[in-house]
Amino acid sequence: MKIVIVGAGEVGTHLAKMLSKENHDIVLLDDTSEKLQQIANQVDLLTVTGHANSFKDLREAGSPKADLFIAVTPYEERNIFACILAKDMGAKKTIARINNGEYLLEKNMEKLRGMGIDELIYPESLAAKEIVSSIKQVVTRQQIEFSGGKLILYGVKIRGNAPIVNHTLEEVASLTEHVRAVAINREHTTIIPNGSDSIKSGDIVFFMASKGYQNDVFKMAGKELFTIKNIMILGGSRIAQRTAEKLGDQYNIKIIELDRERSQKVADRLENVLVIHGDGRNLDLLKEERIERMDAFIAVTGNSETNILSCHLAKTMGVRRTVAEVENIDFMDIAESMDIGSLVNKKLLAASYIYKYTVGPSVTHVKCLTASDAEVIEFIAKQDSKITKKPIRDLSFPSDAIIGGVIRDNQGLVATGDTQINEGDTVVVFALPSAIGKLDKFF
Repeated sequence: MKIVIVGAGEVGTHLAKMLSKENHDIVLLDDTSEKLQQIANQVDLLTVTGHANSFKDLREAGSPKADLFIAVTPYEERNIFACILAKDMGAKKTIARINNGEYLLEKNMEKLRGMGIDELIYPESLAAKEIVSSIKQVVTRQQIEFSGGKLILYGVKIRGNAPIVNHTLEEVASLTEHVRAVAINREHTTIIPNGSDSIKSGDIVFFMASKGYQNDVFKMAGKELFTIKNIMILGGSRIAQRTAEKLGDQYNIKIIELDRERSQKVADRLENVLVIHGDGRNLDLLKEERIERMDAFIAVTGNSETNILSCHLAKTMGVRRTVAEVENIDFMDIAESMDIGSLVNKKLLAASYIYKYTVGPSVTHVKCLTASDAEVIEFIAKQDSKITKKPIRDLSFPSDAIIGGVIRDNQGLVATGDTQINEGDTVVVFALPSAIGKLDKFF
């Protein structure tokens, strides 16, 4: 596939790195040659120094022959215009990054499609959705639903008191047929496990479970559910505002924003949220706003260090649920080792969303696992594909990938070695980057 990416910022470069691990012809265009040189030293791709709104530069990047044209500069007007030009030149599919939620309204999307923009991506909205999921599922680090919740993935931090600590996955599997451990993150390394691997204290274990069996996961992991009612959000960013909107009126929400003008705008927009103008890094202010009475603390200031440290502080003051926006990928492992709770990175979310358009029509969903190298991919099993020929244990499936579950006849089934996949099944696969290219021959 020929892919043109416009914008060598964090989303564009991360996406280029993901796609470079496969057999794609990638061109990255940006107006800053230093950025391009830096990524060219790390990734096998072609770079073009040029502007997103230049006919000449877009042609030089190969836009007329692009199977996929992706515009992800920080400026939505450039992205939209670049996609319009690329589509007119002959690009087959275009995707534009936006910073305005109004574009996502169906009536507005229709107009944009008519102009040549096939898909829109709003990273802040994706991040807000991830945060809301973290708040509503209080004992997990990450939760992903497949096919409307027929199968659910739970990422859970394992403590020393968990009943499954030091037990093998084979022993864990014997406890219930409706739950399976499919990936383990241990000391910054992701493991696609087999039955002889043991679960250790400190692991983040990703469990696949059928609908209605979440309590089995929590019982095995030694987790107790608790109610969240009072939420404090540090930062009045677009992510904070979208999060507050998505949470709705059932929570008591406080937003602390340092900038006076922005705090006033947020207060005007969110009538049911208490907005406080002040420095959320000030311990006296946090105490004055009764942080110790908060059930959840969300840090989305746009500064990774501030978010990590403030969540750590909230934890020490008794807040049970914390979520930090960590945009510096280099800080992800550090944040995880500090045990601050759930982490959200909007460029990883954006890259995952775009990535699904590069892996063929059999793929319906792709998601990066937080604080992990693994990706979870949802395939549709095609007629006469190799995946349908034998039970899973006899398929010689790659060791760096694992089939977590199958959705068949509107029912989610956790996969075992005896599972036979049929044509039309939705198959959920967990894979390390090294396995992605190997999956084509099965699906």
